[in-house]
Amino acid sequence: MALVKHNNNSISAVTSVNLTQGKMTLIKEQTASSSSSISFVDGSSSVVLDNTYPIYLFKFINIHPSSSAIFSFQTSTNGGSSYGVTATTVFFRAQQTEAGSDATLAYDTNMDLAQSTGNAYLGRPVLTDNDASLCGTLHFFNLSSNTFTKHYTYNNSVMGNYCQNAFGAGYFNTTSPIDAVKFQFESGNIDSGTIKLFGIKGS
Repeated sequence: MALVKHNNNSISAVTSVNLTQGKMTLIKEQTASSSSSISFVDGSSSVVLDNTYPIYLFKFINIHPSSSAIFSFQTSTNGGSSYGVTATTVFFRAQQTEAGSDATLAYDTNMDLAQSTGNAYLGRPVLTDNDASLCGTLHFFNLSSNTFTKHYTYNNSVMGNYCQNAFGAGYFNTTSPIDAVKFQFESGNIDSGTIKLFGIKGS
């Protein structure tokens, strides 16, 4: 990494500094309040989901359900007019109970998709206990490509009947650009929680 050197001998004498902007930029933050779903649509409400960034990152902060349910998402290629892009996914989980029992690491065939237009899961059911929630991340890659399918990876911590690390990946089987993403619980509302969308430049 090259060092930035100024000719001035003191900071007080520096008149300008050429600094490169950070690679990760916050695009949009949305907070749920008994929301049926939360959507991020390119070109709507300052949301960017185009070729501006090769990587998009969603961060989930204390996503809490109105009723115990699975947190999930789907995508759109028509600006959110409809959701249901065909996807193939994989789902792993590491877990144990609060009592330290039933510790397992397993692939969960009940939580994956095989060329399905259903919602893609982001963890096992989240409890409605006041202190229960889901936290974690979801990465998307090259959403604006007209050539490749749209890949994603995720890693989430879930408080359900277990302490669970839900992690996996998948692809939406379309070569059309994806320009909208919608999050929801499989039943009930998103009672509270925050979702942040970031754009990541370069590699």
